[in-house]
Amino acid sequence: MESTPKGQLTRRDFLKSTAFLGGTGLLATQAGIFGKIGKANAATETNGDAYELAKPENVLYTCCLQCTVACSIKTKVYDGVLSKIDGNPYSPANMVPNLPYNLPLEDAVRVDGKLCPKGQAGIQHVYDPYRLRKVLKRAGARGSGKWNVIPFEQAVDEIVNGGQLFNEIGEDRQVPGLKDIAVLRDAKLAKDMAADIADLRKKKITVAQFQEKYKDHLDVLIDPNHPDLGPKNNQFLFQVGRIHNGRIEFTKRFVNNALGSVNWIEKTSLCGQTSNKAWVRSTMNYTDGKWSGGVKAPRPDWANIEFALVLGTIVFEANYGPVQESEPITEGLASGRLKLAVADPRLTKVASKAWKWLPLKPGTDAALGLGMIRWILENNRYDQKYLENANSAAAKADSEPSWSDASYLVKVKDGRPGKYLRADEVGLGNKEQFVVYRSGNFFAVDPNDTEKPIEGDILVDTVFKEIPLKTSLQLVREEAFKQTLDQYAEITGLKVQDIIDVAREFTSHGKKAAVEFYRGSVKHTNGWYNAQALIALNYLIGNPDWKGGLVKPAGGWDYIGSKPNKPYDMSKLHPGKLSAFGVPITKETWQYEESTLFSGYPAKRPWYPFSGNVAQETWPSIADGYPYPIKAVLLSSHTPMYSVPGGTHQLRTLLDPQKVPLLIACDIVIGETSMYADYIFPDITYLERWSVGQGPHHVRVKSTAVRQPVIPALTETVELDGEQLPMSLETLMMAISKKLNLSGFGSNAFGSGVPLKRPEDFYLKLMANVAYGDKEGDVVPEANDQELNLFTESRRHLSPAVFNQQAWQKAVKPEDWRKVVTVLNRGGRFESVDKAYVGSQQRYILGGIKRFYIEEVATSRHSMSGNYFSGYGIYQEIQDSMGKKVEVEGDLKLITHKEVFVTQSRTISNYWSEISLQPENYVQISRQDAQRLGLKNGDMVRVKSQSNPEGVQDLGNGQQRFVEGKVKTMEGIRPGVVAVSTGYGHWAFGSSDVVVDGVVIKGDSRRATGIHVNPIFRLDDNLRGTPLSEPIGGSASFYDTWVTLQKV
Repeated sequence: MESTPKGQLTRRDFLKSTAFLGGTGLLATQAGIFGKIGKANAATETNGDAYELAKPENVLYTCCLQCTVACSIKTKVYDGVLSKIDGNPYSPANMVPNLPYNLPLEDAVRVDGKLCPKGQAGIQHVYDPYRLRKVLKRAGARGSGKWNVIPFEQAVDEIVNGGQLFNEIGEDRQVPGLKDIAVLRDAKLAKDMAADIADLRKKKITVAQFQEKYKDHLDVLIDPNHPDLGPKNNQFLFQVGRIHNGRIEFTKRFVNNALGSVNWIEKTSLCGQTSNKAWVRSTMNYTDGKWSGGVKAPRPDWANIEFALVLGTIVFEANYGPVQESEPITEGLASGRLKLAVADPRLTKVASKAWKWLPLKPGTDAALGLGMIRWILENNRYDQKYLENANSAAAKADSEPSWSDASYLVKVKDGRPGKYLRADEVGLGNKEQFVVYRSGNFFAVDPNDTEKPIEGDILVDTVFKEIPLKTSLQLVREEAFKQTLDQYAEITGLKVQDIIDVAREFTSHGKKAAVEFYRGSVKHTNGWYNAQALIALNYLIGNPDWKGGLVKPAGGWDYIGSKPNKPYDMSKLHPGKLSAFGVPITKETWQYEESTLFSGYPAKRPWYPFSGNVAQETWPSIADGYPYPIKAVLLSSHTPMYSVPGGTHQLRTLLDPQKVPLLIACDIVIGETSMYADYIFPDITYLERWSVGQGPHHVRVKSTAVRQPVIPALTETVELDGEQLPMSLETLMMAISKKLNLSGFGSNAFGSGVPLKRPEDFYLKLMANVAYGDKEGDVVPEANDQELNLFTESRRHLSPAVFNQQAWQKAVKPEDWRKVVTVLNRGGRFESVDKAYVGSQQRYILGGIKRFYIEEVATSRHSMSGNYFSGYGIYQEIQDSMGKKVEVEGDLKLITHKEVFVTQSRTISNYWSEISLQPENYVQISRQDAQRLGLKNGDMVRVKSQSNPEGVQDLGNGQQRFVEGKVKTMEGIRPGVVAVSTGYGHWAFGSSDVVVDGVVIKGDSRRATGIHVNPIFRLDDNLRGTPLSEPIGGSASFYDTWVTLQKV
């Protein structure tokens, strides 16, 4: 046995802990990494001056992606190896107060910011021995686990040109290439067609008129009889998982504007989409005759709030995120400033610290919200002064930063609320003005009028010329009063007194209270209405924009260049840009009724006019060929087989070349979905690539973290257009563009002689935009010579394929370079936290009108059932797409959650965190349920549901496994509920054997431990292979499945 210094890993340890398999030319092998990390850490015991990781030339700042919060991070490199990751002390997301932006790097290097376990374990994400370095082409049937390595150039040629690509394994089918799909190449023709399709949607022209105008070009359309389906280009789908700013725009440049497809689909509907969409709608402003704008993520001001009700989010373990929330919440609880109530079926860590834990039944959030609203209205505990303000001038007169639609009158027809009443309808003004009622009179109101204050009565039920009229708040009141508090208690499973106590406490702190909710509240079929009811609680106390109230994320600086004084307006730097048009495969952003496919109700599949990126609708739509067939798919950073509820039901489609003739993946490993691809191109991780982090939700000052390469890329280097580049998603898209001669890439990508041949040709322009700020005179200081030298020295370990300083400098104008260096040297651009407030209000405010009632939703119909939606929060039982109630179908209601060291599908390679801290997950049930079911700790159980009565997961090619896990009993969970954490139970991602070039690559069984419950989630009985979904915000349902447990 080897003897080594305490804490230092040996090579034998490394082989043992990572199942290192070298010699295939496939895996990224860094056998010496742990020895180098050990040496670097050993230096902590010596004089600080000798500590290698405290030298600025060994530190680079970038942006995490172990979860979506995207903390700014400080990476420490020793002898070319990433050895330590901490938080960036320049960033207000990772240190409070943060370091001054002008602090020299030599001083900042000695300070580390805070970071969660996932972020610190990112080293093992990048150095995962199962990472791909070369292109794989399947050497057997899809999902067989058999692969051959092929050259990058060959792979690109094959996917572009198509042909009999798999005849060597006995498949004689003709595979369409991308050249056969991207048939509309004329930018002017695409722009003209797109404009006319917009008119066709509005019924301004007919299909016949469109066909006549474009009679010589109908061959580019999927279906000339339904031209709104768009061009054949739309038969290419790019589906992506976790992706951030910058890379979003790069890939959209390729998919939408070079290849000309509308089908760029993200995985957002699997996260908190409905929460975000509901917030956006409720914070939209009315300008130019339409509702627009809105903010997707208002949050409590945790640093100053006195009371918060938290639902459907575990603020110490997940959400946006523990690094930002834990400190102010803990301080508030410890000092006595903050009182918490947590409504969750499971006793979360934050619930254990709360004043009240409310173990409500899953999916009854709206009932709790409406019960509180009823008590608040009955007891006059609302902010009447705030609610009566109907426009900007009235709000300003009361020193309020916002106002509401509480007093706006809504027309009611046949008992159903419709549009707001307009002033021209009562002879007072024009059609762009609304109407309020005050002391027996109607008044026209322009919500944005800053001169003439208008106030209105907030509880009005009246009639004008036989038209019933009710105010927005009156509609909410009537809904709340449909049930008694006893009935709300019965629905939620809570005590009446608890509902009253929480409502009283919530209204006892003035503006310094808020309701915080997220995924757990909205991943139900009734999630939109849950969100609206909870949002309404915030507005009742008038808390938006106040210190200690409801505040918006401050966001970051414009990186696209759309604001004045920016050096690069990226929206205009694409000569020959195609205008993508047509109905997306997911039918999102389109009303069913405005399409040429409309033929009454039900539609063949759901349409989602108020949503986007409806990931769970993608593969079932491909299976049904509705609204059209897909011919080629490129998957990136997304694994629907693992992440989508009931995702394995899409396996039949993945395996069927008739449904998806060409399936391409760009992945860092052979993942749970990429294992079924025809080709896998290797991608680089977040520590090797570029992008711009989003502004953290819980940061009240501007913060733009940037992502940049901090280590040499571990994928194979290829030559493209005379440049040496590591294989990546960007390299793949540039190679396809060159092969197809697409616009927006190559020598004249941004204009004559302005190339896009390297990723930094694109991304460094974004960095320059950040450097210039959002207003005149807001430019960052230029880096001095010392900083320039440090910039170069700290990148000395990067390969020329990654860091070519001459190429980097050419990517921006000479006068921009030193400004860009300033931003890159600090990992972004950050304001000081002391700028968060102006007196008792936030500096960066939501402002504008806050809506209790969403008229555009209320006047729309469900494309399946034909039923109208409600414009305000209601309590609705769980139902399918046809409006049929989902009955109780098992012993227990299933919920899921995340541990703080886990991210959905991609942290299983992090041995230091996920596998070390909790090697497997459990089937968590209450002690009472365990006794009732005859179960005890450690029992293995199979989980079954109505949609998967055998509890089996089909993996294709005759392979299957059961959905099984170990029981763990606990007191802190509501009886009748079973909880399973996510991120375990892998069947790929290095957990299983594969064959590459005839060599068996052994999997690591530790990655397969635990249970993954997605295969048993409840499906919609009306839609083949599709999970239950929320129809307005578009979320997939994760918490509406009844299950039974069978001891095995």
